[in-house]
Amino acid sequence: MNDFIENISPLLNAKQPRDAALQTVLRETLRHFNSETGTIHILDAEKPLLHLAAQIGLPPQLLDVVRAIPVGKGIAGEVAAQNRPVTLCNLETDSSGVARPGAKQTGVGGTVCVPIRAGDKLVGTLGIGTMQPYEYTDEETRALEEIGRRIGEFLNS
Repeated sequence: MNDFIENISPLLNAKQPRDAALQTVLRETLRHFNSETGTIHILDAEKPLLHLAAQIGLPPQLLDVVRAIPVGKGIAGEVAAQNRPVTLCNLETDSSGVARPGAKQTGVGGTVCVPIRAGDKLVGTLGIGTMQPYEYTDEETRALEEIGRRIGEFLNS
């Protein structure tokens, strides 16, 4: 796991546009975690909205829904509001009220979303999911938080 995390910063520091770098990191993160879907949202604190910066595996009908997410709404919005990870073992059967109806129709089972921080400042969210029910471990969640920290440093540079 540590080797993978150490490779995140070089991917972000490659000479490519911001959104391309985020897409590359998201793709490699999904590959590492054997997950099929993922998003990176960037926080516009003035609105307060999360704007989609990178995604892999979302159904086309869901893209309009996740392009801009109000803080406090849905999984990514809840992560931004609470500034802490949110994990669900089975998105389709979640009854906590965190998952929005559209998210339940994605076919995603297990999902985890973590804050992206630059220092102590929340700057976005990183979410991944897999098609089968799955509970991401504390170690996996901590690793994603570290990836989020590295993304935050990149965004803040």
